[in-house]
This record gives sequence, structure tokens and C-alpha cells, in this order.
Amino acid sequence: MTSVLYDVPGPRARVRARITSWVTGLIVVGALAYAALTLGEKGMWDASRWMIFNDPLVWAALLRGLLVVVQSALVATVLALLLGMVFSLLRMSSHRIIRIPTTVVLEFFRGMPVLLMMLFILLAFPGISAFWAVVSALAVYNGAIIGEALRSGVVALPKGQREAGLAIGMRPLQTRLQIEFPQAFRNMLPIIVAQIVVLTKDTALGYIVGAVSLIREGELLGEFLGRQQYFFPIFLVMVAMYLALNLTISTVARQLAKRRGVKVASVVQDESLSALT
Repeated sequence: MTSVLYDVPGPRARVRARITSWVTGLIVVGALAYAALTLGEKGMWDASRWMIFNDPLVWAALLRGLLVVVQSALVATVLALLLGMVFSLLRMSSHRIIRIPTTVVLEFFRGMPVLLMMLFILLAFPGISAFWAVVSALAVYNGAIIGEALRSGVVALPKGQREAGLAIGMRPLQTRLQIEFPQAFRNMLPIIVAQIVVLTKDTALGYIVGAVSLIREGELLGEFLGRQQYFFPIFLVMVAMYLALNLTISTVARQLAKRRGVKVASVVQDESLSALT
């Protein structure tokens, strides 16, 4: 089994990877156990600190912030995927007048920190809301990275895929969208999913520019209930919410890959056979 992302490891490499994984896992478990004991000595696990979660209003505030995170991440993901496709198409253009400026723009977007991009959008467009400033910055930044990933996935495909599409009468753009992009999405799915997870976590930066989010709701709860007493349990619940959200994204992406992989491959194979006959 081959991959466009890495060479398949041999038996020795798999053994080394397995040993490294076990050692790393033991170190992580040990560090977590030490941290838990240290926090217990400071009274962070006292039941009185966690009684606030018996109040439904606390959960309502945190879930309201989580809903904003989901909304902003969902909108930014859709826009990032669309922008990624556009960027990759322009980046692979046969015309230098299109390809070179696109490359410069992509390198600029990829090198600019997301937070500075959010602040820039707020300064450049005074009428825009903090929510759309966060969404726009995340869409542009992650769209540039996803666009480069898609381009790499298309370049890694055998040239016969594109030639087969052109041979059966498909236009170049149609070949890109219907034959090459589905395979590039499937091959680069680990990178795309990882970037979507990063996008979801970066929604927390919206707190700095004044956007309502899970972090902001947790901060307000801590200030209202007593930061020194209750912010630690609120912090752990927010971490658990972000972890649950990101694990859900990864699980859904893996299931989609399993369902769509065979279908995409069969369609491309049928089209290639039609071109040969």
C-alpha cells in the first residue's frame, strides 16, 4: 500500500515506531499523573469547586459559547475549502500572469499570523463585526494552506488521469473538478482534517478581538463567580469541549473518507477505461 504523503515503513521502522509510541505514551501518562497529584495538593479537585456545574445557567453560558465556536468554525471551513479550490486552480494556471501573483498572495497569507489578520480586517473594514472578522481571517489563512495541499495532491496524481479526462471530451476545468480534485481531496484528507482542527482551535483567538466565543463566556463566568475559586474547573470543562469537538471532526472525516474513497476510485477507473476504448 502506497501513499503520496510518506513512504510505507518497513518491519524495523514499524517496530521502532511502536516502541517510540509506547515510551511517549508512558511519559505523557506519568506527566499527567504528576500534574493531577500536584493540583490535588493545592485543593483543585475539591468538590466545592465543581458545585457550580449543578447550575443550568453555567452550562447554558458555556454551551452558548460552544455554539458560536461551531458556527464560526463551520462557516470558516466552508469558505476555506472553496478558497482553497480557487487558490489551487489559480496556482496551477498555465498563464504566468495568473500563476505568479497567486503564488505571491498565497505566501503572504500563509506567512501572516491569524491574529494579525483579524486585527487588519477590523481596521481595514470598520463596519465589519468581530464574528465576521474572525471567520474571514480563518477562511483566508486556512484556504491558502488547503489550496497548497490540494495542489500537491493534484501534482502527485499520474498524468494519465488528466489525459484520460481530456481524451473523453472533458474540458480542462471539468477534468480538474471532476477527476483530479476528488482524488486530491481523498489523498490529502489527513492534512485537510488537521487544518480544520487547527481552524477550530484558532477560533479561540476571537476572544482577543472581542468576538463572543467559548473562551469569552468562560472568562465572564470566572469573573462573575470568583476567578480564584472556580476558573480552574471552568477551564477544564472548556478544554473538554474543544477536545470533544475536534475528535468529532476527525471521526466524521474518517467515516466520509471510507465511504467516498471507493466511489471516487471507481468513477476515475471507469472514465479511464472509456478513454482507452
